[in-house]
Amino acid sequence: MNENEKELTDFLMRAKRATYAAGMQPVNPSRLASHDLPYSEGLWQYLDSYLGGLKFLGEEAVWYDSRPVWGMNYYGFILVASMPEGLPQFLKDALLHVPAEAPYRGPAAYVAGPFVYRCQWEGQLSCFWGTEWIEQEGEKVYELRFHGGEVL
Repeated sequence: MNENEKELTDFLMRAKRATYAAGMQPVNPSRLASHDLPYSEGLWQYLDSYLGGLKFLGEEAVWYDSRPVWGMNYYGFILVASMPEGLPQFLKDALLHVPAEAPYRGPAAYVAGPFVYRCQWEGQLSCFWGTEWIEQEGEKVYELRFHGGEVL
């Protein structure tokens, strides 16, 4: 990993841990009905902006010195009739464990209580794609697909 990738990875991990995963409340929406979660440090800026709830669509983007450098799109959905109790907090807890080798979503595996989180990905920071899902007592109850990479 070169120095620029390490800086971006370190910033991404701090931004992700400080926004949705930390339970940050959305700021004024940038788009109609969007949930916007910004984070910044010095010349670095991050924005996670998504639409929806039980089915949701979003984008994370990173700028350095006002220039876009990285982004990720995602689409997630609940696979059961209603939101399982405790699932939103469990997902946030899993996302707090975002790994440095793949700073996209959560770790390859995370288990707590009745839930199991899994994440699989391909590629690297400059170009990647993957899927995360949560199982409750052996039943898949949530899934999210993501892709993204470097912006030039």
